Amino acid sequence: DGGTRTASITGAWVALHDCLAWMRQRDMLKGEPLRDQVAAVSCGIYKGKPVLDLDYLEDSNADADSNFVMTGTGGIVEVQGTAETTPFSQESFDELMVLARKGISELLALQKLTVA
Repeated sequence: DGGTRTASITGAWVALHDCLAWMRQRDMLKGEPLRDQVAAVSCGIYKGKPVLDLDYLEDSNADADSNFVMTGTGGIVEVQGTAETTPFSQESFDELMVLARKGISELLALQKLTVA
């Protein structure tokens, strides 16, 4: 599901950061290749309400589900969304975007703590 994909993206940034730190300690890098953090969340519309990080039951019965990938400075890397039953409104999409930004900001803070 989307949670697996987005967790992989969020974790991959931490792994990349650690790998580059290892390379930096060995003078294997010229400059800083990382420009920004990257994290991702899944969210969807379940029973008419926006939900962050849908569980299996919610995901399999969602009206819509989506994945959002964003940078630490708020840039959008990717947005993927699917209406499962009927099309969803711009207002619903905007609610998902707000929810995704909040969730991603929490993950970005955890990433910083992890690599500190």
